Amino acid sequence: MKVVSVEEAVATIPNGASVMIGGFMCVGTCERLIDELVRQRKSNLHVIANDAGVPGKGIGKLVDAGLVSRMIASHIGLNPKAQQQMMAQKMTIDLVPQGTLVERIRAGGCGLGGILTPTGVGTSVEQGKQKIEVAGKTYLLETALHADFALVHSFLADYLGNLQYALTARNFNPVMAMAADTVIVSAENIVPVGVIAPDHVVTPAPLVDFLVGNQ
Repeated sequence: MKVVSVEEAVATIPNGASVMIGGFMCVGTCERLIDELVRQRKSNLHVIANDAGVPGKGIGKLVDAGLVSRMIASHIGLNPKAQQQMMAQKMTIDLVPQGTLVERIRAGGCGLGGILTPTGVGTSVEQGKQKIEVAGKTYLLETALHADFALVHSFLADYLGNLQYALTARNFNPVMAMAADTVIVSAENIVPVGVIAPDHVVTPAPLVDFLVGNQ
């Protein structure tokens, strides 16, 4: 794990990368990293996230700048600009039920091929997907999600990279930290090793590649 500047961290992300971004309607979203993505004009991004944020905030900044070519999310309802880009075919959006989305990410982090879920059976969601029957009940096979990068926001980080989250800002961040090749963390507070009690570590240091320093 390396402590780097936000500029150095984002410079490792190429155009066209797949990027998981933690947060739930901008709560627990790494604003510093998103701002730097916009500044460095990282384009053609494939974003995996719960939502599209709102205009001018969170993932909405990437949408505003036209840097997202594809998004996998559970809803985009609070970002009219994402809706407009989808309708204009400037951005492809795959809408996934929220529980299915987080389980697909978890599966990617655990090395599984996918999950079985009854959600979507008998609806348009099942189109093009394999159906499997278990104990007389029909499930859809939903494949695992994995990304090149995960952008994670935490409340506390120590200088080894152990992370602790604050309340609902935890949301998607821990599972995304397990499901990407490279994990970049922006923390509100960086503390000496030992300040975070072992029982309070949610994301352990071996999962973290870069920690953005508080310059």
